Amino acid sequence: MPQTTAPSARTKLRRHPERGHYDANTLAAIIDDAWVCHVSFMLDGTVHAMPTAHWRVGEYLYIHGARASRMLKALTDSDACVTLAQVDGLVLARSAFHHSMNFRSVVAYGRFELVDDDAHKLATMQAFIDKVAPARWDSLRPVTDKELNATTVLRLKLTEASAKIRTGGVKDDEADLGWPVWAGVLPLTLTAGAPITEPDSQVTDYPHPA
Repeated sequence: MPQTTAPSARTKLRRHPERGHYDANTLAAIIDDAWVCHVSFMLDGTVHAMPTAHWRVGEYLYIHGARASRMLKALTDSDACVTLAQVDGLVLARSAFHHSMNFRSVVAYGRFELVDDDAHKLATMQAFIDKVAPARWDSLRPVTDKELNATTVLRLKLTEASAKIRTGGVKDDEADLGWPVWAGVLPLTLTAGAPITEPDSQVTDYPHPA
């Protein structure tokens, strides 16, 4: 049964609670659609927020980076907050006050854990590549031990997370409905452009996934 209540006080939506979603399927869909998340954490008594690529496997959100990364080292020592958002449309109202956006967002809290098993790390890296370019992993030069050792992979269990979604059209005041200006929604989508092949690429045609 889908979860309908917030898993914690800090994930409970108070502003427009009707837009809140707490079920795993909704969270997963938004996380999978986004390419970048922002990780907020404390380091040396200062708040930091860093954008980074992410991916999901099951109930975990994964990130990776260089072994020397101060952020990745700090994330296993204290709690973090991860946010991500997708903008689906610009909502253009008859008044500046009622302009808005249609969006899907996720906020997750918790402590990252280190993926230190090499087989697990390699499997999750394959999942990342499969997200970026499905069915590409098997055609790549195999990962070396040196590359694997130089890469840190962390994961965050999505047990304390919430989603907020805004859909639909303009919500103008009734008194403004006759105002002579265009009102409506401009949909936004992220689409891939034409592939740009490297001059020294041994394969000249990009194999678009089905």
